[in-house]
Amino acid sequence: MLALLDEVGSRGTIANSGGRYFGYVNGGSLPAARAASVLSLAWDQNAALRSMSPTAAVLEDIAGGWLLDLLGLPATASFAFVSGATMASFTGLAAARHAVLSRAGWDVEGMGLFDAPRLNVVVGEEVHVSVMKAVGLLGLGRERVVRVPSDAQGRMRADALPPLDELTIVCTQAGNVNSGSFDPFEEICDRAARARAWVHVDGAFGLWAAAVPSLAPLVRGASRADSWATDAHKWLNVPYDCGLVFVRDAAAHQHAMQLQPAAYLAPDAQREPAHWTPEASRRARAVEVWAALRSLGRDGVAEMIERSCAQARRFAAGLRAAGYEVLNDVPINQVLVSFGSDEMTRRVIEAVQRDGTSWCGGSVWKSRAVMRISVSSWATTDEDVDRSLGAMISIARAF
Repeated sequence: MLALLDEVGSRGTIANSGGRYFGYVNGGSLPAARAASVLSLAWDQNAALRSMSPTAAVLEDIAGGWLLDLLGLPATASFAFVSGATMASFTGLAAARHAVLSRAGWDVEGMGLFDAPRLNVVVGEEVHVSVMKAVGLLGLGRERVVRVPSDAQGRMRADALPPLDELTIVCTQAGNVNSGSFDPFEEICDRAARARAWVHVDGAFGLWAAAVPSLAPLVRGASRADSWATDAHKWLNVPYDCGLVFVRDAAAHQHAMQLQPAAYLAPDAQREPAHWTPEASRRARAVEVWAALRSLGRDGVAEMIERSCAQARRFAAGLRAAGYEVLNDVPINQVLVSFGSDEMTRRVIEAVQRDGTSWCGGSVWKSRAVMRISVSSWATTDEDVDRSLGAMISIARAF
């Protein structure tokens, strides 16, 4: 059975754990995190309750505290381990929905949204689809959001924000999925603070810039927000199915997510993981996060992220030198390149994927077709970049 699965299934997999996969923003798996994942699988733990897995619960406690410190977030903020950035934003925005409606005297968990005061959700023009999915799941209405124009790099324009009030949730972005740009958090948080509006940060990969001294200015002001979403399976390079959410108002977070009392669930004074996530039963994701952080340390995390950014700049410099147009400023790990016309760019992308030296995807940026290079893997070396550049340029020149 396993031989059949290997023979048939392996041919249909993508080598996103290798050093020359630059599609989407997919991290690889650090050796320590991968080994921890295997051990965790052997343990077969249900991380819902402390009584189900004391090890999983304690590792969540430890890793959650480390992450708050590493990302420069309030030490008293709550945290949770979820499946990915979509559910991280869902959880953060559920906490926002609870807190904002509570100010208006409305119990949304008890009474639902029928006849509730109207909430205002403000997003940037470049909002990620995962945030919009979360907005829809929460009943806040994808068609009712207010979209704020963005600048040439995809940053929300703080000067174009609509009037805010205490029934407003503002969704900001750390790391535009195309350009890698960061919204102006200081200005947005200033406006929100005066209006008592809630600020959420979608930082699926960009929030990790906070762990790197040289990149920290990009997220200046983001720590003033109220909730934050990110992925560990992107730049922390743990196995897939590992998102993270942090909420300044821990009570709002718990009220939005906690299980209702049940006779077989004994109360516990310690943190119970299931009271902070949409799921009850779930795998012990914190095992891999703990292993990654313990093996890398603060300096190792910073070096890994900084190396990816340097390699993205290496890509951009090589493509510019070859005469191709790089359309973004490359603040972190994303590179957008045009090979001329939209048709030519799409042909080059298809040929690069067919060649197999590396894998890059396509996107559309400011109405232009682009090849998007995302450098996210711990395994990528400068040699991988140079080899990939050589193949890309050779392919483009052949047309």
